[in-house]
Parts: sequence; structure tokens; C-alpha cells
Amino acid sequence: MLIHNATVITFDSSNRVMADGGVCVQGGEILDVDESASLLSRYPEAERWDAQGKLLMPGMICSHTHFYGAFARGMYIPGEPAKDFPEILQKLWWPLDRSLDMGGVQSSAEVCLVDAIRNGTTTLIDHHASQNAIDGSLDAIAAAVDASGLRSVLCYEVTDRDGPEAARAGIRENVRFAGAVRGSQLAERVASTFGLHASMTLSDETLEACRAESDRFHVHVAEHQADAWDSLSRSGKRTVERLHGFGITGVESIFAHCVHIDSWEMGLLRETGTFVSHQPRSNMNNAVGAANVPAMLRGEMPVVLGNDGFSNDMFAEMKVTDQLHKVNSGDPRTLGADKVLEMAVYNNRRLVGAFFEKPVGMLAPGACADMILLDYYPTTPLNGDNLPWHILFGISGGHVHSTICHGRVLMRDRELLTLDEAEISARSRERAQETWERFWQS
Repeated sequence: MLIHNATVITFDSSNRVMADGGVCVQGGEILDVDESASLLSRYPEAERWDAQGKLLMPGMICSHTHFYGAFARGMYIPGEPAKDFPEILQKLWWPLDRSLDMGGVQSSAEVCLVDAIRNGTTTLIDHHASQNAIDGSLDAIAAAVDASGLRSVLCYEVTDRDGPEAARAGIRENVRFAGAVRGSQLAERVASTFGLHASMTLSDETLEACRAESDRFHVHVAEHQADAWDSLSRSGKRTVERLHGFGITGVESIFAHCVHIDSWEMGLLRETGTFVSHQPRSNMNNAVGAANVPAMLRGEMPVVLGNDGFSNDMFAEMKVTDQLHKVNSGDPRTLGADKVLEMAVYNNRRLVGAFFEKPVGMLAPGACADMILLDYYPTTPLNGDNLPWHILFGISGGHVHSTICHGRVLMRDRELLTLDEAEISARSRERAQETWERFWQS
């Protein structure tokens, strides 16, 4: 397949913007990237797709999400509104994950995958919990990912909050799924890591058991002060220091949020090369504060961008990232579009590189053919220097016209080709109602 007559944004090391460029795809990877005329001359037999001047760029990456949270949309929560994040967990998220059955697990994932295709997010790192449907839950999600054609990294959230048997089941599910997916046919697009909830719901014994099974982890860290307070009470150490003591940090581990960490913890994350995932919309919604992302980036820490289960429009997440830190600092010079793209594009790509053999998140020969076409026609000049500002102030997920992952067209001209959105939505409404009824009875 040869996509030509596009404004090509490579996001490779040279960060090229080609006014009349194209990409030639063979199988699941990119074969060639060049000006349209050159590609058309070199590959005369290729199936041609005239982009008609649309933007062609790599698919977006989400470094931290929760498919299982899809059924929270519109759900009535009895009682007084939660006054802080610990109450939000106790009143909403923990009862919801206990209310999911296996059908709800798969349906929640399907809903989020439709949203991802529509918004041009082709790689998602999910963090799953369904405490009464643990065994095989990652298989259910992987089946939905496989059907969608998208790329994903999956894990199960180990926690002690529902007792030792549930904790052991969570460990088994991570270990079982990692073994099942490794070397399988799915491995080109589906990978695994090891999920942990948070320090505040994990005993020393459980952390030791998890570390015995894996050397890379995906864990919530100091999203609220309660996590730091609990860690100090348990161990006399702050959250990052406690987790580091159990070997949870590292160059393939993801520490989500890190809102309430101090300078010493930040230095420890920098020293160990641990990825810090930032989710500004969620942090604002939960009123937990703003992580010191500007300082982390100044220290060249690998800060990546996720959405924590909000919509899979990563363009929206980028915009909010920039605005949150400006208002938090009171300084309009804070962060900036170039730094936001460093997180969302380049650092996210580095993170995903730990899970897949071929590069993801760039248009270059040998990289995975994960691409999106956008019907964004700039009204001011567009080049490599001002591209970040076009993305933050011009482009949105609504501009996504077509989505391709691993060389397969998942959406063309806004028509979904791999998933039946109407059927998925109808099934989701039924399963959401069943889940809500269990929630209200709990």
C-alpha cells in the first residue's frame, strides 16, 4: 500500500515535514518514506491511496489507561459526593471493579478501543482490575484488542484490598498472561507487563511475591497524599523509596501520576530511569494536584503521557497538559508545546520500545506501520519548527480521518472497518446496566 499526496510528519530523528510526501507499507511495517513522485516511481505496482493533502503522521500512544472504567460514564453513585481521592476510590472505583463480570471486562475494552480508533490512538498501555473476575480477564481484553487491530500492553492490578486469595489470583493472572502472549501470534501487537495497584494497598509480602515474578511493573504512585502517608506509616520511607526497596523501579517500569513525591524521590526515579506517566485531566478531575512535570523534564527524566481512562483523544490530553502547568505555575512560559510533544511522542515511543521489537511511533523504514490521516488543512505555514504549536492549538482527535495499525486499515474516511460500533454500543449498554445493578447492591 502506498499512501501519497500527503503532508507527512515523520516524528523520526530528523522530524521532517514533507509537503507532498508518502509512505509505502509492506505487511505490518513501513518500507519507505519519501516524496510522492519518488515513491510512485519506485513502487508502480503498489496499491495507491491518494491522501488529497491530508496530514499523515504516526498513530498516537497512551502510556496509562483503564479500559475497565468505561462503565463509570453516567453511573449514579449513592450517598454524598466523595470529598477526596481516597473516598473516590472507595465509593466508585473499587466497588465498580468488583461489580464487573467477564462479559463486562471485554465490553468495557471494546468501547475504549472504538474510541481509540476514532481518535487516532493506535497503542494503549492498559492497567486492569476486576476483582471478582480475575482469572482469564487479560485474555478477554486481548481478544478485544486483537479484533480491533490496535496495539496494546496489558497487565492486571495486584492489590491486597480484597484479601490474600485475590492478591494471589492477580499475581497468577499477570504471570499466566505473560507466558501465554510471549512468542504467540498476538505478540506483534499485544505485550504484557506486571500490574500493581499502589503502595498503600500492597503489603511487604505481596510486593516480595510480585518482584519474584517480574522485573518490570506498572503501578500508581503518590496520586494522593494518602499513598505517601501510608508508606511512611508502614516503612518510614516515602512511596518511591519503599517501592524502590522492593525492586519495583527500573527502565521498563511505569510509575503513574507521581503527584506527591519530593525531590529525593524524583532523583531516585531519574537515577533508575523509571518512566513517570502524567495524566492531567484525571489529576484535575480528582483534585489531587499537579505533578512537577516541568522539573522532571528539566532533569531529562522519561516523563510520558497517558489518560487514566479519560477519552482516547491524546490531542486533548496534550492541550490540557500545557494549560494545567501554566495555570499551576502562574507563568505562561511554563512547559510549552515542544515539551508536551517530548512527552507524548518521543518519550511515549521510548516506553513502547521496551515491549515491541520494531520501532513504534515514527514514520521511518522498518518501523511498525501505525499511522493516522487527519483532515487538518493548516491556515498558516506548517513546518518542523512550528509543528508542536499546530498540534496543541489546531489539531484535535476530531480531525482523524483514517487509522492504520500494523499495516491494517482500521478506519477509512471515518468508517470503522474492524469493529461494529453499533453492536458494541448496544452490548455495552446491556452489560453496563447489569454491572450498575451489582454495584448498587454491593
